[in-house]
Amino acid sequence: MMEWLALPFVQRAIIAGVILGALLALLGIFVVLRRMAFFSDGIAHASLSGVALGILINSNPLLTALGVSAVLAVVMSWLERRTKIASDAIVGLIFTAGMATGVILLALKSGYQPDLIGFLFGNILSIKWSELALMLVLSALIIIFLLAEYKRMALLVLNQEIARISGVPVVLYQTLLYVVVAMAAVLGIKILGVALVSALLIIPVSCAKLLAKSFRALMVYSIIIAEVTVLAGIALSIYFNMPTGAVIVLCGIAIFVLILGGQKALVR
Repeated sequence: MMEWLALPFVQRAIIAGVILGALLALLGIFVVLRRMAFFSDGIAHASLSGVALGILINSNPLLTALGVSAVLAVVMSWLERRTKIASDAIVGLIFTAGMATGVILLALKSGYQPDLIGFLFGNILSIKWSELALMLVLSALIIIFLLAEYKRMALLVLNQEIARISGVPVVLYQTLLYVVVAMAAVLGIKILGVALVSALLIIPVSCAKLLAKSFRALMVYSIIIAEVTVLAGIALSIYFNMPTGAVIVLCGIAIFVLILGGQKALVR
């Protein structure tokens, strides 16, 4: 294990995993309480259009995916407020439109695209220093915002009417929540890929809900479980030479089963 830690790509993977584990765990609380699991999954898939755009114009796919996902999140928030279309239908529309646009854009670029494979299936061991720096900056900004405004954000996701009466600018904060979830999902794609990124938003919080008795405890437990999940997944995937993203998800599921099983045993 010590030999692995000396390798730069493993060091980058661990740093990225710790940062994004904390970020996705914090955001996952709002995603689960707001019942936005389908939103996070849909925006991750729709960001394929941003990845494809970056590949097509020879730009950094991560940057273009972040930009496109932020725009799509604003569009979803606007459609949800201004139309009578159900939220899940809006996500479905954006999801399919983004995926279809990505496929069309990729068809315009010939040849094998290793960046695309990494985004689709995740490859935390391939993260570059420049991408790690971007993750550090964006994750720090989002975490600072969430910690500074967590009372308003918690009120927003628990009861919008009470939040409005309490003076919370609901429209602004809802749009901001959508944007930061979208951007975090895109950053998480580098770990888990498009198909699995929503797992790290949902699993740690689901585990923490079995243990926590307050909102603050939910935050702490979610972060701890996310970090254990990511670090265990990285270590096991390297040791057994298995896909890192899939191993991380299975580690999270294993933790959930252990906590749930432990609670059932105590009840008996």
